[in-house]
Amino acid sequence: MMSHSPKPSTGGGNLDLNSLTDHLRDSLSSFEANKPDFRELDLGSPVSPLRTRGGLITTTTVTATTSSSSSSSGSASGTQNPLHKPNNSNHSGELSNSSESSPTASAKKAQPGHSRSDSLTHSGQFGSQSAVNSPLTGNVLPTGNICPSGRILKTGMGMANRSAKADVLGSGTANYGHGSIMRGGGSAKCANSDAVNSASRNAWSVRVGGVDPEELKKTGNEMYKKGCFGEALGLYDKAIALAPGNAAYRSNRAAALMGLGRVVEAVKECEEAVRLDPNYWRAHQRLGALLIRLGLVESAWKHLCFPGQRLDPVELQKFQLVEKHLSKCSDARKVNDWNGTLREAEASIAAGADYCPQLFMCRAEALLKLHQLEDSELSLSKVPKLEPYAKFVQTRFFGILSEAYLFLVQAQIEMALGRFENAVAAAEKAGQIDPRNVEVAVLLNNVRLVARARTRGNDLFKSERFTEACSAYGEGLRLDPANSVLYCNRAACWFKLGSLERSIDDCNQALRIQPNYTKALLRRAASYSKLERWADAVRDYEVLRRELPDYNGVAESLFHAQVALKKSRGEEVYNMKFGGEVEEVLGFEQFRAAISLPCKSSLPCVSVVHFKSSSNVHCKQISPLVDTLCVRYPSINFLKVDMEEHPAIANAENVRIVPTFKIYKNGNRVKEIVCPSHDVLEHSVRHYSI
Repeated sequence: MMSHSPKPSTGGGNLDLNSLTDHLRDSLSSFEANKPDFRELDLGSPVSPLRTRGGLITTTTVTATTSSSSSSSGSASGTQNPLHKPNNSNHSGELSNSSESSPTASAKKAQPGHSRSDSLTHSGQFGSQSAVNSPLTGNVLPTGNICPSGRILKTGMGMANRSAKADVLGSGTANYGHGSIMRGGGSAKCANSDAVNSASRNAWSVRVGGVDPEELKKTGNEMYKKGCFGEALGLYDKAIALAPGNAAYRSNRAAALMGLGRVVEAVKECEEAVRLDPNYWRAHQRLGALLIRLGLVESAWKHLCFPGQRLDPVELQKFQLVEKHLSKCSDARKVNDWNGTLREAEASIAAGADYCPQLFMCRAEALLKLHQLEDSELSLSKVPKLEPYAKFVQTRFFGILSEAYLFLVQAQIEMALGRFENAVAAAEKAGQIDPRNVEVAVLLNNVRLVARARTRGNDLFKSERFTEACSAYGEGLRLDPANSVLYCNRAACWFKLGSLERSIDDCNQALRIQPNYTKALLRRAASYSKLERWADAVRDYEVLRRELPDYNGVAESLFHAQVALKKSRGEEVYNMKFGGEVEEVLGFEQFRAAISLPCKSSLPCVSVVHFKSSSNVHCKQISPLVDTLCVRYPSINFLKVDMEEHPAIANAENVRIVPTFKIYKNGNRVKEIVCPSHDVLEHSVRHYSI
């Protein structure tokens, strides 16, 4: 134990400076080794100039009300930090202050959770420190400003009453950094992490820079209640950094992650909370709820049924519904009841398994089997993208390892869309993950054979060996009878061979599987034209015209099919030229005849009249677009009227501003557009083109 230093007598007046200096010099003469004098104390050093244990006299005042060490405040008082509030709730991570009820206990051992107080190094300007809470009485010598030789850096101050024990510098053990001031000369006990169990770590609140992790948690809870999950997550992260062994902070962090949609991370946080405190039932409950959302009902039940706690009725009902629909979904898939599979998969997702990738993939597979390829492909974009998770790797869906099942469905959809290389790659990944599964092995073999048949058929078609190409595509269809791409390719072969009815049949099969398959529709329309089934050809081309408005080939084919249909019905055809120039109106009679063409068929006669002026800038800018539209929409009559040359026509049509466009359908005006933009004009023409 360090010896007590004698108290200097102040005598109620100002202490003589010379006698004080002599007194200090005598006291310092007993040091084991003296260091050189410093002309100026380095106030910027993070290490206090106090010596380590060896008899150095300090002037720190300790009061009987100390409850914790100061945290970077520079205060000489031991007044309790107002942020430090006792909390007896479980997993609060806050230090209990019951052992600090007396100054004796405080002097005997250092309290865990104290932070290093570097501000004592900067207390030379003592009167200017705003953080000093208690007024100084008498003449007090500032702590830490004693030079090793005994000289005092700042004069005019006396020494205050001494504490019972002198302070020393810490050696960097336990919660004290190297150079921290140790009260009462006691040495800090090393808090060996191997010797402290997780339960005792949860009971302490670590303070760094005056920040209480419990206060951070409370603020994070407020942010969470407001829906500010990102802000709440940041606060929980800070609390965990201060108290990494607190299970409640981990559980709260999981809730914030769930709010941000980061489900797998939330699961891992709950698992960490359970590891830290296996009896923390709230973490078990939250983990069980998360596992239900992932579709892992078996794992979820282990955490929901926590001994000694009442099961949440909401989560119980959710668990029962998800489990029931998952079982029915599996049974329906086994017997290829794809309507039932789709229904039960969607019911499972709606019941609570809304983050289960396998269920979304199951829905996509069912839609594919029901020949709803577009909806199936759309479902792929809605599959939750989750990071790899150990429980997924070990879990089986429909008897297949979960990750392998995802690639199995992807391979089927890629093959149906004609992306055979992608299909082979996905099937091979499924085979690598679950090589012993029979369903995966069969699919992998089929995908490889179908891709090989398609490649061989394409090579034969390019070599104009159309009969052999038909056989090659047929081999692929025997392995995959629902492949619309192979049907469409074989239809092209039948068309080249002149077997137009067979070509139409294969196109119909492809369109039954994939209704919006434009290539199959185009080939069927061409076959109808070859067979002079003009009404069917016009119907297909009209659909293609809407799907491919910028494809001039479709527009020309539609025009010729319309002309042929009119001729086959005995109707007069006035405009036999496709993609002609805009017709210039030279007189009122010509104008009337152009917009009043007789139309006996169901096909509308549409005319677009451009009222223009050769001197108008806007008319000059929009004229190239009119020429383009004339080529793009050959079924429409495009006319232009110069108002300066033919004012009578403009007056008859009540046109005052140029450019003005008027659209006539079967001789009746249906739309008028004044000074339109390019987009507005093109949209209007397209609307009346069919």
